Amino acid sequence: MSDASKAKDKEKPSELRETFVVIVEALIIALVFRSLLYQPFSIPTASLQPTMMIGDYFVASKFTWGYGRYSFPFGVVPIKGRIFGREPNRGDIAVFRPVPQRDDYVKRIIGLPGDTIQMKEGRLFINGEMVERKLIERSTDKDSFGTVLPVLVYEETLPNGVSHIIHEISDDSPLDNTTEYVVPDGHYFMMGDNRDRSQDSRILSAVGYVPAGNLIGKAEARFFSIEDNVPPWQIWQWPAKLRMDRMFQSVY
Repeated sequence: MSDASKAKDKEKPSELRETFVVIVEALIIALVFRSLLYQPFSIPTASLQPTMMIGDYFVASKFTWGYGRYSFPFGVVPIKGRIFGREPNRGDIAVFRPVPQRDDYVKRIIGLPGDTIQMKEGRLFINGEMVERKLIERSTDKDSFGTVLPVLVYEETLPNGVSHIIHEISDDSPLDNTTEYVVPDGHYFMMGDNRDRSQDSRILSAVGYVPAGNLIGKAEARFFSIEDNVPPWQIWQWPAKLRMDRMFQSVY
């Protein structure tokens, strides 16, 4: 065997080791970015429409509110409460893990620790005061099963001045008249903007009060949007299904 051949044989294991190291480094960087900075999520249901549509993809910041157990993959870090963060604001859109569930949810923070929350004839009351809402228009709303229903579109303004759009099918649905909820210390009350198509904190057995430690991140910006929950990898459907007007926009 020539000296050149021997040199090439020695180079092969070295190249394999370098490739392996590069792959491992890339995976570590991606894991750190996802765990500590930003994590992508998608919207599979109608509960936050029209703010977040079925088929919207967005990133949530992990560092804004600090870190809890579910900020990390599979909840493997046994953190109690939250560390290194500030309190969320009323009206922020949060990704969180409800206590009775194993899936991540996306809802709007309506109630802060110590608040009283109640629905009366479709109107939201916070600490005994009815929240202002203004009728914008009549429209339609389609859920994940393709069922289309007429809705009234309102602009709702929370006590801290944060305004957002909500959908109401009616003011006499099962969750439009509730008992008074008292948000415990260290917990938050979540609701969907699509009030009659949202499983949220109004259902105590399904979502209920969300502990601060179960917050995952604050929704920040949409980066992709496609109609009818079409998988993004089906690029042949992009020309007809992409919602370009919803991409690269802040979420609020």
